[in-house]
Parts: sequence; structure tokens; C-alpha cells
Amino acid sequence: MTLDVARLSALIAAHGPVARVVLARTRGSVPRGAGTSMTVWSDGFDGTIGGGALEWRALSVAREVLASGAPRVEKMPLGPALGQCCGGSVTMVVERLDATPPSPWLRRVEGAAAPPDLTGFAFRDGWLREEEATPARAIWIWGAGHVGAALVSVLSPLPDIALTWVDTAADRFPAVPEGVTRLVAADPAAAMLHAPIDAEHIILTYSHDIDLALCHAALERGFRSVGLIGSATKWARFRSRLAALGHAPAQIDRIRCPIGDPALGKHPQAIAVGVAAALLSQGSPAEATGGRTA
Repeated sequence: MTLDVARLSALIAAHGPVARVVLARTRGSVPRGAGTSMTVWSDGFDGTIGGGALEWRALSVAREVLASGAPRVEKMPLGPALGQCCGGSVTMVVERLDATPPSPWLRRVEGAAAPPDLTGFAFRDGWLREEEATPARAIWIWGAGHVGAALVSVLSPLPDIALTWVDTAADRFPAVPEGVTRLVAADPAAAMLHAPIDAEHIILTYSHDIDLALCHAALERGFRSVGLIGSATKWARFRSRLAALGHAPAQIDRIRCPIGDPALGKHPQAIAVGVAAALLSQGSPAEATGGRTA
């Protein structure tokens, strides 16, 4: 995990001073790994370090730090101290932030006076170092209907994902989760030009014509992946029409259709879970692939 400077800035702007909880070190079986963080303010919090008794303890300590301003380092065996069955232990650093920290952020939280030579995320000799997050995975959701809304609700809480949600009119969107970019585009295919060429696209609009135009635009633009909602019959028709538009079979084959996991059923949330699982199983973005090839 890395330091999300933009997210911290937004939270401080919205809530004033916050307390940031970082799992600086973990040993054995623990809910989340070293580098995981959450941000706490007087009546709320953002993120999770794993839930359960550990998180309740973190919230309590964070609000004490928020009130006092004094940082804390707590080392806790999860079994004896908190009654959790994980069996591991964590070292938790809690600090009050009145402004966004610089990146890289190296500070002494306990112990030695001289900083050791640290890179990346590191906790050693009482010093903690973090670097700003690398650019998030760009995932574009095309369509704000039931499946689109369900997919956004599943993906939006996840770290290191930048969601852009597109539809043709503002009144087509339900509530947009915090951190999701809403894009109203009367001509969605034209909006494809604004997507990064390493973006991952899920196309599930209300119109087959719009879906086809988006597939065509994505093949022209370049992408990391494209998933299209629909049946085998729809995809056979689209394949023929995309070929007629000049796209090579190998490029057309890069579009996945149908999407989701048929074993989960056809409920919008079930489709969203299957699509999200497929996206997450792909891991971090590989090298982007360009547009049309002959």
C-alpha cells in the first residue's frame, strides 16, 4: 500500500484534521498487510485495516490522537490483546494530520534520532517511510443502469482503482459514490477519445447501437481490456459488424462477451460480482495495446 495524497487532501478539506492509522509492521496471521491504512475524523472514517476488534481499537486510539495531537505507536498481539483468533501481531502507527504530508514522507515515530537508509514503504529503527501512490487502474463503466450501478458500488470502495462512470444524461445516474468520476456524454463513442489507452472498459449501456459504437471506438483508440454485456447471439452479430468496419479478427477477439459468471445468475448484483472478480483477477495493468491493426 502507498500514500494516497489526493485522497488525504480531499478528506482533510472535507473534515478538517484527521488521524491516520498505518499498519507499519505485521507478523503471522493478520487481517491486512503492512502498509494498510485508514483515516479517522471525529464522526467517521475512511478505509479499513481489517475490521473486528483491531479496527475498533484503532478507531479509539485514532480519536485520542486526534484530540491530543501526539502520535502513538502500538504493538499488539491480536490473540492476547484483542481476543482475535488470527494469532499474529501488528505494529500500528497513528498520527494526526492537519495538512497533506509530502511524498516521500519520512518521519521518526519512536526511537533512534538518525534516520536509516529507507526506500519505498519501510518501518525500521523507529522511522516510517511512505511514497505517494502510483497512478490507479483506470476502469471506465459505460452505462448507469442497474448493472452499471451495481458494478460501481462493488468497485468504488477498492483501493488503487480510478472509476469513470459514463452515460448520456445526468438524470440516468443514481447516487454517485465518493471518488467516482461521473461523465455525461451525449455521444459516448466520442468520449472514448478521453479514456487512457491502458483503460479497462465495461460496456453495458441501454442501447445496442451505443454498445457497438463504443466497441468500434475502443478498437480504434486502444485499451487494456474491454468487456461487453450481452448474449452469444449479440456478440456474433457484433463480431460481424465490427469486421465490416475494418477490424481484424485478432483485435475483435480481445473484447470479452458475455461477461460475468453465469453460475452466479442474472441478478444485477450477481453480474457485478462476477465482472468485478474477473477484473480483480487480472491484477495490475500490463502494457497498453494500441488501436487498429490490419
